[in-house]
Amino acid sequence: MTDILFQPYQLNSAISLQNRVLMAPLTRCMADEDLVPTEEMAAYYARRADTGLIISEATIIRPDAQGYPNTPGLFTNEQVTGWRKVTDAVHQKGGKIFAQLWHTGRVAHPFFFSGEEVIAPSAEAVEGTVPRMRELTYITPTPATVAQIEELIHDYAQAAANAIEAGFDGVEIHGANGYLIDQFLHFDSNKRVDQYGETPENMSRFALEVVDAIADQIGYHRTALRLSPGAYFNMQPDSRDKEVFDYLLPELEKRDLAFLHIGIFDDQMTFEHLGGRASDYVRSRYNKTLVGVGGFTPQTGAEAIQSDRFDLLAIGRPLIANPDYIERVKNHQPLVEYSEEMLSSLV
Repeated sequence: MTDILFQPYQLNSAISLQNRVLMAPLTRCMADEDLVPTEEMAAYYARRADTGLIISEATIIRPDAQGYPNTPGLFTNEQVTGWRKVTDAVHQKGGKIFAQLWHTGRVAHPFFFSGEEVIAPSAEAVEGTVPRMRELTYITPTPATVAQIEELIHDYAQAAANAIEAGFDGVEIHGANGYLIDQFLHFDSNKRVDQYGETPENMSRFALEVVDAIADQIGYHRTALRLSPGAYFNMQPDSRDKEVFDYLLPELEKRDLAFLHIGIFDDQMTFEHLGGRASDYVRSRYNKTLVGVGGFTPQTGAEAIQSDRFDLLAIGRPLIANPDYIERVKNHQPLVEYSEEMLSSLV
């Protein structure tokens, strides 16, 4: 019943996957104080190298991108060297790994980078406090100038080049879950009246410019993107958002991305303005390689692939609990249930 999960999959002429199961990006906050990946992180990823592709934990592209403690970066030589140990360990086990490139936008906090301002599309603050550091309250961000947006695009592209230097097989741009790129794509967080706001074309501009700048550096075949058309994390719903994704998805289909990845925590969720599940909405507008995620079991994930709802299945928390997930599913062995205590160590 789950055999389809273990079929090889050709992303493109350059990258083939040994199976259709991806390790979803999972923020662990375990880098050292200089945001350098550790030997422990290398061993953690290597234990999961029998998945078709590992997508790394979200990795910040520059200092002001940071919104959580001890999240790794890809902007210093030391960080690149640290990631090289991770990618070498994964490749030695026969695996493949993409870096997920991240800027948290209005979810950043100046505590982490000794700054004075947080950059976002608009001066629209997130309510509440920073996870794992609840003494830090979110501040009202400063709207990025066009010049600052150009710098951001450059820094995304440089981080992608750094990722390839660090040995990654490609990158996934984090354009989902309420972070910087996603903030440009939703009316709740984007109140701009310039070429990056107001209309679907303008609101999609930053995402497409980042995609194209990264592809110019490393090739579209090594470039993937994660999107959240209906997953409102740190974001208020707005039915007009559908118009943005109605424009963006066909534009992305014109490009030969490695894959597109749905950013959602539970794919059983439905959204009235999308006419149902986010993954089904995206599939109806994007026919190239699509990655589904969000609470799937091996059985329901295999059924979704067989039904052509998506092509690849990303697994998150069960892979924290089961480093040997692939072996267990193949051999019809029970899976260890995930629990919050597992976040305290890298096993």
